[in-house]
Amino acid sequence: MSSDVASDQVEQVKAYLLALQDNICQTLELVDGKGHFEEDTWQRAEGGGGRSRVIKNGAVIEQGGVNFSHVNGEQLPASATASRPELAGRSFQAMGVSLVIHPHNPYVPTSHANVRFFIAEKPGEDPIWWFGGGFDLTPFYPFREDVQHWHSIAKKACAPYGEDVYPTYKKWCDEYFYLKHRGETRGVGGLFFDDLNDWEFDSCFGFMQAVGNAFLDAYVPIVERRKSTAYSQREREFQLYRRGRYVEFNLVWDRGTLFGLQTGGRTESILMSMPPLARWEYGYQPAAGSPEAKLTDWLKPADW
Repeated sequence: MSSDVASDQVEQVKAYLLALQDNICQTLELVDGKGHFEEDTWQRAEGGGGRSRVIKNGAVIEQGGVNFSHVNGEQLPASATASRPELAGRSFQAMGVSLVIHPHNPYVPTSHANVRFFIAEKPGEDPIWWFGGGFDLTPFYPFREDVQHWHSIAKKACAPYGEDVYPTYKKWCDEYFYLKHRGETRGVGGLFFDDLNDWEFDSCFGFMQAVGNAFLDAYVPIVERRKSTAYSQREREFQLYRRGRYVEFNLVWDRGTLFGLQTGGRTESILMSMPPLARWEYGYQPAAGSPEAKLTDWLKPADW
């Protein structure tokens, strides 16, 4: 690993992330055919800012957000340095693109992706930096061909970086997106990586780009295949019930949400991952043998 990171390399990362946000928004608008992303640029008083883009009430997408942020500060909060004491006394920059798409149709899965870069610096010392990211899929009525496609694209993105990369980051995704209080995964997984600085900077950056670029290849074919599937109020009610699990994970377990709130991030942008509608029902049990009951069989790590 090379510890040296030049300012122009940081700017290259930022330029890539801004272009990625543009590409994803433009492509999803074409897939939706009706909705458009509205942009909201913002500044953070402590340093940095971002541009949040949200789409609502499209033909396919009920609500979704694709956010870019680049925040900086003179020091990290104590809650962040408690587990990483080497970051104490360092200025920092954190930048990334994060997205969540909540479709209308219960047969179209919810999807999430993010790619990010972090660097902490102190005069006279080597910078501390890493990349992170991934993507995961949360279907309500899963289809094996969809899940296999999703994972095949994830595996393809990882392949140039070593045979062990996909299984390692797939396993990390299964473990990270796990609701301990429910005893189930959030969905059918994908990729998750963090603290990536084991290779030279350019290789780590290249991998982050490979993951970011793979999202549309993984998600769009699934959306196209399922967006016209007929559904009834029963499927809609189940979708809203399962969206509650998404809320539970993001508010209880998600490190990114916690980091954003602790570092004074923009609350509206951090919580844009929430679905527009969700519901909870005490003691809910799907009817035995129903399609809703079968979802349970998918909510555990598997070799797709």
